[in-house]
Amino acid sequence: MAYETILHEQSGGVLTITMNRPDKLNALTDVMLAELLDAFKGAGQDASVRVVVLTGAGRGFCPGADLSAVQDRIAGNGVDYGKHLRATFNPLIATMRSLPKPVIAAINGVAAGAGMSIAMACDLKIAAESASFLQAFVKIGLVPDSGSTWMLPRLIGTARAMEMFLTGRKVTAQEALAWGLVNQVVPDNELAKVASEIASQFAAAPTRAIGYTKQAIGYASIHTLEEAMEYEADMQDLAGRTADHAEGLRAFLEKRAPEFHGQ
Repeated sequence: MAYETILHEQSGGVLTITMNRPDKLNALTDVMLAELLDAFKGAGQDASVRVVVLTGAGRGFCPGADLSAVQDRIAGNGVDYGKHLRATFNPLIATMRSLPKPVIAAINGVAAGAGMSIAMACDLKIAAESASFLQAFVKIGLVPDSGSTWMLPRLIGTARAMEMFLTGRKVTAQEALAWGLVNQVVPDNELAKVASEIASQFAAAPTRAIGYTKQAIGYASIHTLEEAMEYEADMQDLAGRTADHAEGLRAFLEKRAPEFHGQ
């Protein structure tokens, strides 16, 4: 599909998806949500894509839903928030989390509300020094959504997550790093470069093994140790049948760097 609100650019095995409403700090509309979902589904199905980088155009990453659009819906026929979440935000977060390839967030500014959820749904989170994070739902009398109540406590612990949820205060990039919310903080002018370097490393990695690792981690988060080990055995059996595993073994024995092709 032709995209109106996102940019979709691939170089080698690296696909970069850019939320592109800079005048609104990339606030989410129904159109953008549909386009992001389509782009991530396409990335999952395209064997040439080995890693996805998600970022925002301009000075913001994503402040969450476009509240002016929400206000328009309320002024019209009203809004069923639950129905809307199930049709738009939830499928996007689920698709990102289950994508069998690494997803890197290059967080170039504020990530708030569902925009923060989208950042959290990524596997690695690289933040610019000027980036900030907040769960702003309480400020408009709403409940955290888009997977926030599941992801945030697992990333930073219940106490800190509760603080963010109940106060709506802004967390700086350095605080986010100290809390374990992001993996790395870099100067603003180096964000794109660092994200590109990391993406290039993943584009040369054993893609299927990474996908199976993501599946195993997701499974283990809601199952017992015994169940997780059994699932690991299943994933290891699948990984052991890949061409990349065979190449990895050959490279190890031949004392050279492996050349993985994601197969």
